[in-house]
Amino acid sequence: MATAGFFSCSECGMFSLDPFSTDSHNDSGVCSKCKLVNCLVEKVDKLELRIRGLIRDRQQGSLLAAPGTPGRASTPSTLALEPPQQGEWVTSRRHTSPPVHHAPPVHVSNRFAPLSEAPAEEPVKGTLVIGDSIVRHVKLATPLGAPAARVICLPGARAPDISGNLRLLANRRYSRVVIHVGANDIRLRQSEVTKANINEVVKQAQTLSEEVICSGPIPMRRGDEAYSRLSSLNRWMSKWCTDNHVGFIDNWLMFEGKPGLLGRDGVHPTRDGAALLSCSIAHSLLVNPMNI
Repeated sequence: MATAGFFSCSECGMFSLDPFSTDSHNDSGVCSKCKLVNCLVEKVDKLELRIRGLIRDRQQGSLLAAPGTPGRASTPSTLALEPPQQGEWVTSRRHTSPPVHHAPPVHVSNRFAPLSEAPAEEPVKGTLVIGDSIVRHVKLATPLGAPAARVICLPGARAPDISGNLRLLANRRYSRVVIHVGANDIRLRQSEVTKANINEVVKQAQTLSEEVICSGPIPMRRGDEAYSRLSSLNRWMSKWCTDNHVGFIDNWLMFEGKPGLLGRDGVHPTRDGAALLSCSIAHSLLVNPMNI
C-alpha cells in the first residue's frame, strides 16, 4: 500500500519515492524489478516444460530403436531432424545403431613350426681335459677364434669317478676328450679291475667326442710297489689304446729320471712338470692322436 510521500511494492515490500506506473498492465502496485522477476519465472517454467517433452521424445525413440520390438519395423540408421521453428529447440534423434559386421576368423599358421619344435643340436665345444689332481695346473693355449679348452680336476679321483662326471656332461659335445687316470687306481692292487674301469671310462668319453686320448701316468717316487704298478699300467695302456683306436700320450719317458719335474711328495708335478704335461697334451691335439 502506498503511504504519504512513499510508495510500497506489493511483492517485495520495498519503498520508493516515485509512484509506480498506473497503466492497465501494472495496476497491482508491483515494482519494475519484481515484474522482471515474474517474467523470468514464467520463461523458466516454459523451458522446464519443453525439456520434459524432449526427454519423453527421447525415450520413445529408444523404444523404437530396440531390436526385436514387436510391431515395429527396423529403420535405417539416420539422423531425424525436426524442422526448426522460430524461438524453439531443435530435436535430433538416432533411431537405430549402425549395423555391426562380423569379420570371419583369420587362421594363421607358421610353416617353419616343425623346425622350431626340433631339438637344437648342442654346438661342438673345444677340448675337454679331465683327470685326477695331476692335471690341476694344466693350461692349454688355443688358437685365435677356436673354442677354449676346459680342464676338470678331480683330486683323488679314480676311473669310476671320472666316468660319473662324464655322464653329467652327456648332453654336450667336444672336439676331443683327454683322460688322465691311473695314479689312484693302483691303490686297489687289482690290476684287472683297474683295466676294466679304464675301458669303461674311455667308452663313456666316446659318447662326448669321436676322438678320445688317454694321458699315461707319470712315474711316482712313492716306493717300489707303486712305481712297478704304474709302470705296468703304462705299458698296458699303450698297447690297449693302439688296439682300440684310442690316442695315447706316453708321459713316462718325459718324466723318468727328472726329479725336478715332481714335487716333494713325489706324486704331483711341479710348475715345470705341469708346463711339460701341458705341452705334451697340446702337441697331441695337433697331430694324429693314433701316432702318439
